[in-house]
Amino acid sequence: MKSPQELNKEGTYLPSKGTDNQPIWRTMFMFFIPLILSNALQSIGQLVGMVVVGRWLGVDALAAISAFFPLFFLLVSFTIGIGSGSSILIGQAYGARNEERLKAIVGTTLMFTFILGLVLAIIGNVFTWEILRLIGTPENIIAVSVHYARILFWSMPIMFLYIAYTTFIRGIGDSKTPFYFLIVSTALDVGLLPLLIFGWLGLPKLGIYGAAYASVVSTVLTFVIMLIYLGKIKYPLQFDASVRQHLRMDWGLLKLLLRLGIPSSINMILVSLAEIAVITFVNRFGSDATAAYGAVNQVASYVAMPAMSLSITVSIFAAQSIGGNQFERLKQVVRAGVLLNYVIGGVLIILVYVFSQGILSLFLTSKHTLDIAHSLLMITLWSYLIFGHTLIIAATMRASGTVLWPTVFSVISIWCVEVPVAYVLSNFSSLGIKGIWIGYPAGFLISLALQYSYYRWSWKKKRITRLVH
Repeated sequence: MKSPQELNKEGTYLPSKGTDNQPIWRTMFMFFIPLILSNALQSIGQLVGMVVVGRWLGVDALAAISAFFPLFFLLVSFTIGIGSGSSILIGQAYGARNEERLKAIVGTTLMFTFILGLVLAIIGNVFTWEILRLIGTPENIIAVSVHYARILFWSMPIMFLYIAYTTFIRGIGDSKTPFYFLIVSTALDVGLLPLLIFGWLGLPKLGIYGAAYASVVSTVLTFVIMLIYLGKIKYPLQFDASVRQHLRMDWGLLKLLLRLGIPSSINMILVSLAEIAVITFVNRFGSDATAAYGAVNQVASYVAMPAMSLSITVSIFAAQSIGGNQFERLKQVVRAGVLLNYVIGGVLIILVYVFSQGILSLFLTSKHTLDIAHSLLMITLWSYLIFGHTLIIAATMRASGTVLWPTVFSVISIWCVEVPVAYVLSNFSSLGIKGIWIGYPAGFLISLALQYSYYRWSWKKKRITRLVH
C-alpha cells in the first residue's frame, strides 16, 4: 500500500497517522477532537428533538420516544458489532499497507451490512408493537412509540451503510472527513425538525413523527452527498470500481469479520436487553418516571461520549500499531487513552454536577419529573469514569483480535451484577426507582476489575494477534 505522502503527491487524500517525534497522546488527541465533535453533532439532532418534544409536545410524547429507544438499539446492535470487527481489520490492513485487503474488507462489509439492515427493518416493523407491549410500555404512549419506531426502522439499510462508511474512513486514521459530513447531517436534521414537527413553510404538521422523518431525510441526503464528494476528490476509499468489484460476499473474509464482530454484537445485544429490562423496571413507576429515565439517558450519553470516542481512538491506533508490529507504541496508546479518559471525563462530570438542574430542565418542565431525574443523575454520573476506563481496556483487547473475553466479562457485569442489583433494590428496598441506578456503578466496577485482570494476564502471555500479513 502506498504511503500517505505518495498518495498525496498523486492528488488523492489519505491522512497521516502522525509522526514519531511527537508524544502519542498528542497524536491521539488530535484524532480524538474531530471524533468527539462528530459524536456530539450526531446527538444534537436527537437532543434538539427531545428538547422540542419534551417542552412543546409534553411529557407523554417524550416518554413515547424514550420507551422506543432500547428496542431500536437492540436491532442495530448486531451491525454495531460488525462495524467493530471491520474497524479492527481496516486498522490492521492500513498499518500493514495492504491496499487490496483494505478494499476487500470495505466491499464485503458494505454488502453484508445492507442485507442485514434490510432484514432488521422488516423485523422491526413487524414486531414493534408486540415487543413494546411485552416490556410494559404504558398504554397511553404505546401507539405513538410504535408509529415513531416504524418510521426509523425503514431507514435502517441506508443508515447502516452510512455508519459503515464513516467507520472505514476513521479506520485509516481520518476523523475529520466524517466530522465534516456530520455537520451537514446535523444542519439538515435541526433545520428540518421544526418544519416537520410544526408544519412550517407549508409542510405537513407531523408532530412527534416529524423528528423521525427529519432524522431519516438528513441521513439519506448526507450519505449521498458524502459518496459524491469522496469521488470528486479521488479519496482512497471512494465508492469506485475498485470497491465495487469487491462488493460481494468474500466468505473467508466474512467468516473472520463475523468471528471478530459476533462477540461484540452479542455484547451490544445483551447491553440493549439489559436496557429493556431496566426500562421495564422504570415503567412500573409510571410515565413520569419513563420521561425522567429518557432525560437522564440523554445527559448520560453526553457524559459517556468522550469515553466512547476515546475507546474508538484507542482501538484504531492499537490496530494500526499491531498491524505494523509496533508493540511498544501499543503500550503508549493504552496509557495515553486511560489518562485522557480521566482528565477529559473528570472535567465534564464536574461541570454536569454543578449545572445539573439547568441541564435537566431543558428536557423537563414538570417539577416532579425533574426531581426524579435529578436524583438518578446524582447517583450514577461519577461512575462513567470507570465505564470509560473499562471501554479503553476492552478496545485494546479487541484490536488485538481478543474479542470473546471482553464480551464474557461485560455479560457477567451486566447480567450478574447490574440488572439483579437494579431489580432487587427497586422492588425490595425503600429506595424505589433510585435503586435501579445503583446497579450501573456496581456493574461498571466489576467489569473494570475483570477486564483489567485479563488484560494484564494477556500481556504476560504475549497474546497479541496480527490478523493482516
